[in-house]
Amino acid sequence: MLAILGITTPIFLLIGLGYIARWSGIIQREQMQGVGIFVLYCALPALVIRALTQQPLEEIFKLNYLVAYGLGSISVFGAGLLLCLKLQRQPLNASAMQALGMAASNSGFVGYPVAAMVIGSPAAVLLALNMVIETLIIIPLALILAEMGSHQGASVWKTIKKTALSLIKNPVLVGLLIGISIAVTGFKLPLPLFKAVDMLAEAAGPAALFVIGGALFGLQVKSMARDVGQIVIGKLLIHPLVIFIAFYFVPDIDPLYMAGALLFAAAPMISIYPLFGQRYGLGGVSAAAMLVATVASFFTLSLIIGLISHMGLLAF
Repeated sequence: MLAILGITTPIFLLIGLGYIARWSGIIQREQMQGVGIFVLYCALPALVIRALTQQPLEEIFKLNYLVAYGLGSISVFGAGLLLCLKLQRQPLNASAMQALGMAASNSGFVGYPVAAMVIGSPAAVLLALNMVIETLIIIPLALILAEMGSHQGASVWKTIKKTALSLIKNPVLVGLLIGISIAVTGFKLPLPLFKAVDMLAEAAGPAALFVIGGALFGLQVKSMARDVGQIVIGKLLIHPLVIFIAFYFVPDIDPLYMAGALLFAAAPMISIYPLFGQRYGLGGVSAAAMLVATVASFFTLSLIIGLISHMGLLAF
């Protein structure tokens, strides 16, 4: 137990430091946004590029991992969508946003720092693989459905095109494409450039956790217990459970990769989730869900680290 707390406590201390920095007024909202921009546009792309260029591409892109993580995440998204849309009779845009909160992890800002402390360097490879699923499948699917729900009768093709254009500008996806290009061509980065990329990549984890803490300041949980509760349970418990089932049935996956997948799946929802929610009329619920999920993840991540250690996927 002490070994698990030794992993999770520093992570949440950094999140707490970011919160205190905003609460005390040392850092203003605009300044915290600047740190977030640095992480999103500089540190995380560099992290992905470094991960993709440090070993042969065929050793990184594990098709069985992508299939397992993709099937698990899509299943959770579909189940969340049906729950909200069919059983609770919520609008399509709100249903899509709730399903997104359940199925898309904050891989860069929380998942990677946690996994890096638990499984080490493979965490950067898993970040790149998970980004493929999240940025090319889950997030576009949610945005397309939400746009269709908000603009009944609008052209589906026009909605897909608009979503694709916005994804092209995603800096992590750009880093993914650059890293793949370098790996495929066999191009070697000049030493000074590689060192710069390496330094940026090292900054990704701590800075991301600090930004998450700052983002939590000012969020409030109002009278929306049902929606917030089901999003948080879906994200922190159902998502990793379904990922575990998916990995159990897909053969020949490295146990360390399975452990990393569970940690990524157990992370709270993507950091821009409240922004998406606000756009589609779910601003209060999405912000409250992120706050509750981030706080609760201290306990759920500790539980999952203990479970995967008990199953022999990790050794403490």
